[in-house]
Amino acid sequence: MRVYLEIAKQLEDDLRNKYSYGDYLPSESKLAAHFSVNRHTVRRAIDELVAAGLIMRHQGKGNMVLNQPSDYYLHSGAHFTGNLLEQGSLPRCEVLQARVTHASESLANKLNCEQEQKIIHLRTFRKINGIPRTVIDHYLPEYSWWPVLKNFQSGSLHQFIKKELGVELIRKSTRLRAQAPNTEYCRLLKINSSIPLLKIRTTNVIKGSDVVGEYSSSHTRSDVVELVMEH
Repeated sequence: MRVYLEIAKQLEDDLRNKYSYGDYLPSESKLAAHFSVNRHTVRRAIDELVAAGLIMRHQGKGNMVLNQPSDYYLHSGAHFTGNLLEQGSLPRCEVLQARVTHASESLANKLNCEQEQKIIHLRTFRKINGIPRTVIDHYLPEYSWWPVLKNFQSGSLHQFIKKELGVELIRKSTRLRAQAPNTEYCRLLKINSSIPLLKIRTTNVIKGSDVVGEYSSSHTRSDVVELVMEH
């Protein structure tokens, strides 16, 4: 392995174990002395970390540590907001779109409803500690929930549904794959096209039944999350 890649790997380990969001790395000259290499080699190692979205160069200040990947647990009771709060992160949710639409053939199959049936579509934008992370499209087949859900503005959608409608949703199935970001996702998530997205498609059912309460499709920056599957 090339020396600069070895240094990048060591620095990445240090970022996860020794640094917090907003910290600055030692200067390039100090890092060069620490690793007994020249500054050019250190600069190439730092280039790797910048490309991976782990640090950001600030002119005149140095290299700032960005938010480190957070664990996202995939189990029946897992929820976006709850996952992050338990890890001490500060999640924020913004509703980009809330509308009533009609189920396409594909969505009707996923929601187990009639094609062209009225359904609810919410698009939410999630940040962690101010860092853009995820765009989620939520599709809900129960049109009678619209008078309540049109008022959803922030926080956990599932907690809002439980509080306002008395309905608890639990995860039934999850499918995931990698996907290249398009221009819209690059703009929303503040990434370049070299950072792949994790596309996570989830079917949630009403607790105690097999009735589909929600189908969601989320696009998450792969550089800020690690999926944990419990067995």
